[in-house]
Amino acid sequence: MFKQVIVVRTDIKMGKGKLAVQVAHAAISALEEAKKKHREWVEIWLNEGQKKVVLRASSLKELLDIYDKAREIDLPVVIIEDRGLTQLEPGTITTVGIGPAPENLLDNITGKLKLL
Repeated sequence: MFKQVIVVRTDIKMGKGKLAVQVAHAAISALEEAKKKHREWVEIWLNEGQKKVVLRASSLKELLDIYDKAREIDLPVVIIEDRGLTQLEPGTITTVGIGPAPENLLDNITGKLKLL
């Protein structure tokens, strides 16, 4: 089975709308990255119903560690930085999107994180 994981920083203050937009940015950007690297994973994920999970990271360091681990095993992964037009300072890293990818690979990296 395949899924997509979005990890959100919880140490910064974002309104519900801002949070939703950042998650959406991560989901779309990660999908585009997956299309470049593992088109077959995308096709399987689409046919399985596009499972997505949104998880929490307690700090920028934790978020970047997750990003680095995903890159190390060549998963499709992206970092989302806010442009700073509303609530956050420009360049604030808000989320990481990973996948779609095989669940077992994602769970090895994000399995201990809690749901948002």
